[in-house]
Amino acid sequence: MARPLRISFSGALYHITSRGNARENIYQDDEDRRVFLDLLDRSCERHAWVCHAYCLMPNHYHLLIETSQPTLSKGMKYLNGIYTQRFNRRHQRVGHVLQGRFKAILVDSNAYLLELSRYIVLNPVRARLVRSAKDWPWSSYRATAGLATAHPCLTVDWVLSEFDKEKRDACERYRVFVQEGKNQPWPWASLKNQVYLGSDEFVEDMLNKLSAEQSLSDIPKKQKRRPAKPLTYYQARYSDRTRAMAAAYLSGQYTLTEVGQQFGVSYATVSRAVKACEERKISGLTPNLKPNEGRSHASG
Repeated sequence: MARPLRISFSGALYHITSRGNARENIYQDDEDRRVFLDLLDRSCERHAWVCHAYCLMPNHYHLLIETSQPTLSKGMKYLNGIYTQRFNRRHQRVGHVLQGRFKAILVDSNAYLLELSRYIVLNPVRARLVRSAKDWPWSSYRATAGLATAHPCLTVDWVLSEFDKEKRDACERYRVFVQEGKNQPWPWASLKNQVYLGSDEFVEDMLNKLSAEQSLSDIPKKQKRRPAKPLTYYQARYSDRTRAMAAAYLSGQYTLTEVGQQFGVSYATVSRAVKACEERKISGLTPNLKPNEGRSHASG
């Protein structure tokens, strides 16, 4: 059976799930969950995502992601791939952690944003892990309901704005809305063609984005980016060459090869610099290097 097509464009909203290999747990403890959320935050920053809801279940996770740029597949490859590396390294194991390809449902935000934000946070209740959504600490519910500080990966403004202009009232109405959802049917009866959650008009509009001449992007990539800073800018800004090369590449304006040529090293050295800086930020083993504070130098 052919796999559903991935439709990726600016402003798309997806319900994303990914499950453990052989239905095994993908988190062994709270540290694993913290690592995952930090990686999700990094994916949002690196791939221009906005996360409107999430829930980490024992053997799978749910995300409600808006892509400001058509970067869904790249971002998911980063999120699942790096998490697998971290998980295996931490627990001294090898092999797959997540099962095959992630699942992404393209969502009509006008009709289903709130339904999915509710569905996602009610998963622990549905699975009888807790009695109330507020009792599950590894979802976006508590932050959206105004009961806890939001993780940096989460944005609550869009969901809450659907309830009221005043945040306090919006949070209260959101809590009532989620509570009422316990007795409501799940939205999947409206799923079309395996990947669309929306009206027939919405599905037709999405199919039009698959025209042969279209690159699955509403706006050419170059038009969506800010003007590129010259590579000399990064050399002057960071005295630590590893950080300078990583920052230049992660700007999205240059390839590994282009950065390497400017710094007089191979593209593999630049790739190692990027990974090293990301690992420092995510693992918390070393503080983030600020401009002109680094001392180490990558070898060519």
